[in-house]
Amino acid sequence: MSGTVYMIPVTLGDAEPDLSIPRGTRDITLSIRLFAVEDIRTARRWLRNLDSTFPIDDTLFFPVGKHSDPSGLEEFFSRVSGGSDAGVMSEAGMPGLADPGNIVAAEAHRRGIRVVPLTGPSSVMLALVASGLNGQSFSFHGYLPVENQGRRKAIRELERISAGGTTQIFMETPFRNSKMIEDIISVCQPSTRLCIAADISLPSEFIRTMSVADWKRQVPVLDKRPAVFLILA
Repeated sequence: MSGTVYMIPVTLGDAEPDLSIPRGTRDITLSIRLFAVEDIRTARRWLRNLDSTFPIDDTLFFPVGKHSDPSGLEEFFSRVSGGSDAGVMSEAGMPGLADPGNIVAAEAHRRGIRVVPLTGPSSVMLALVASGLNGQSFSFHGYLPVENQGRRKAIRELERISAGGTTQIFMETPFRNSKMIEDIISVCQPSTRLCIAADISLPSEFIRTMSVADWKRQVPVLDKRPAVFLILA
């Protein structure tokens, strides 16, 4: 009988695990010795953070990037098919959301292997429920284009779509947050509502929803802070 692939959540930043990782999730995570991860060093550190006695040297880690080919995970899946449970971990939050963990889950389904999501923090969902924007109809777009013109064009299109009542959610690399905020408030209509959610679940958490017109009067400084952006025209 084959093992199970668990989608394992990680805290959003340097947060105390007990605040957002349920005991059941923790126990399953610590029972696994086979992982597919976005970053091996981060994964090792996280496991030791959960339990300082975790047997790192007895654990196998397989790196997975956004361009990974499932064929490179043949040994990983061979072990799962042989009965070993496995875990998939992102660098932060839930694997498979703005993260290459979906590659592992898709291949597991193709092979008929059970995939089980474990409960834990998701910056996308936490931002949405705290935003006050439409939580019955929403779309997540991950990262927008890096190039200025392409990013502004994407923001305009998302605002247009949101006018139909669908909240539009996207992210940015922390060091480009200021540029993203600048583009949103310069491109969007003054009445469009914008939620900026940064450092979610951390002591420095900042979540606020206002009109673009109001944001123009008090632009936040969020350099180097992980953030999620939500708009609704």
